[in-house]
Amino acid sequence: MSTHNSQAIFERAKALIPGGVNSPVRACRSVGADPVFVAQGDGAYIWDADGNKYIDLIGSWGPLILGHAHREILDTIKEALALGTTFGAPTEIEVKFAEKLSGAVPSMEMVRAVSSGTEATMSALRLARGFTGRAKIIKADGGYHGHADCLLVAAGSGAATLGIPGSAGVPEGAAKDTIIVPFNDLPAVEKLVSGGDIAAIIIEPVCGNMGLVEPAPGYLEGLRAITAKFGTVLIFDEVMTGFRVAYGGAQERYRIKPDLTTIGKIIGGGLPAAAFGGRADIMQKLAPLGPVYQAGTLSGNPLAMAAGLKAMEILGRPGTYERLEHLGARLGDGLAAAAKTAGVPHVVNRVGSMLTLFFAPGPITDYESAKTSDTKRFGTFFRNMRDRGVFLPPSQFEAAFVSLAHSDEDIDQIVAAATRSF
Repeated sequence: MSTHNSQAIFERAKALIPGGVNSPVRACRSVGADPVFVAQGDGAYIWDADGNKYIDLIGSWGPLILGHAHREILDTIKEALALGTTFGAPTEIEVKFAEKLSGAVPSMEMVRAVSSGTEATMSALRLARGFTGRAKIIKADGGYHGHADCLLVAAGSGAATLGIPGSAGVPEGAAKDTIIVPFNDLPAVEKLVSGGDIAAIIIEPVCGNMGLVEPAPGYLEGLRAITAKFGTVLIFDEVMTGFRVAYGGAQERYRIKPDLTTIGKIIGGGLPAAAFGGRADIMQKLAPLGPVYQAGTLSGNPLAMAAGLKAMEILGRPGTYERLEHLGARLGDGLAAAAKTAGVPHVVNRVGSMLTLFFAPGPITDYESAKTSDTKRFGTFFRNMRDRGVFLPPSQFEAAFVSLAHSDEDIDQIVAAATRSF
């Protein structure tokens, strides 16, 4: 496998970009590798700067549920591009986007578009504090909700991958009102919320940033009941799970209605877009209607709105989620069988088309149990898989994503590569 061009580009990048990358996990440091510099994507595949081809299980960390360079998405972007790229003024496409999103996720009675998941979660928390008049928030240990100061406490994802317990540069005051509880621990939440001073709990209904961890039976129902009882705003961070684990996200799959939802990735159709929304009485506290300020120059960008609107339309077609479930199950079962045959301690956690192979005996139910994984062994597995043409997330603490562009044959090739790698 050729790497000459990628290595040369990486050296140039390191001279100007910290670590040579614009998002830390991409550096592949935790898996003992250098990054792949991608030149092109098409369907389920990417090609690097050296012309090497890979079956892609990252999908830009989730947005590309339709695969790379989807023709309908590209045509939609071209049509929107011909009308202009950005206006800083309202457009009808923003309204159509909000109508489509609210229709798919009925708990989002009102919607505000932003440009990134971090903006969405940061804004939703500010709104919850403004609505309740309370300061404290609760998040799960290992839960990652973007890199806003108040959320970089016991964060999973990139922080977990790099072994960073929090982050330098976050003032003590910014984090003092963030309280950490273990995921799937209802009594811990109830004890805190019953005090009456918690503005919000923000939770990934299916964790994807400590590796994939499912909610235990009754956990999400319990959160809904506890927060409703004490007037605490329940925020579902569906940046990753929205339109991924079901058309209406995890709240559709588990039949739970949060007060606010943050959503991103898929709703941009491959372009930078996210949103937050929820109960109308809460959302009406946002400026210009209310006193909670939030703004963004590129919020509701017409190109991203058009791409996202088309992606939501395609995903609403019959058979979409049955196909994704089939592909996800085929991959998860295949990896588990291969690991078992090889005698490798493992757990495969999967919900729909997102999954994580943990190198641990399991079960994996929270961040503490996720951290029992053999990250050195994962790094070896990652390098072996990449050498065999499979592009995995370069971290034990991230989820892999299957797309509609993957074929059954692609899944079989991945499992065959895993069998040899094990």
